[in-house]
Amino acid sequence: MSDNIEQDQEVDLEEQQVLDAIAVELPGFSRDVHQLLPVLQKIQHTHGYLPRDSMVMVAAHFAVAAAKVFGIATFYNQFRFNPPGRHPIKVCLGTACHVKGGEIILENFTRRLGIEEGETTQDREYSLERVACVGCCALAPVVVVGEKIESYVTPSKVEGVITEIEIQNEIAEREKAKDEQQSDSE
Repeated sequence: MSDNIEQDQEVDLEEQQVLDAIAVELPGFSRDVHQLLPVLQKIQHTHGYLPRDSMVMVAAHFAVAAAKVFGIATFYNQFRFNPPGRHPIKVCLGTACHVKGGEIILENFTRRLGIEEGETTQDREYSLERVACVGCCALAPVVVVGEKIESYVTPSKVEGVITEIEIQNEIAEREKAKDEQQSDSE
């Protein structure tokens, strides 16, 4: 329970840091309403997504209704409204991957992570996306985890992919704790 509260506070802190950075960046942009889309693209590029409150901030910057900014942002599918996970998972559903069970792979990730495609886990560890084609049709079905391509993925391999990430995270935490103990003892 206390771990969840700490995670929520950490997540809120992360989003607040993004909003603070956007507040610093916005005055550097023109207030010409024709620059609204490039500003949204810049925020997306810099922070990986458009936090809900950032659209209110952009609306105030351009002196337009927040609904107009939200309408523009939702019109283009290039924008994300959820923060990307530290481990973004992209399930390929191009023709070859679709034929070889890509939809089943996506469904297994959805069940395992408890999120739908386009969403991020509450701890921001994982985000799940459907992509049209990653260009590795000979390795179908393919999943991209971060920058790593997982080939010939089967439904049973989904658990292994998540477990591998969890083990890497635990190793990193242990090494970090070990380094902190060594620096405290010096």
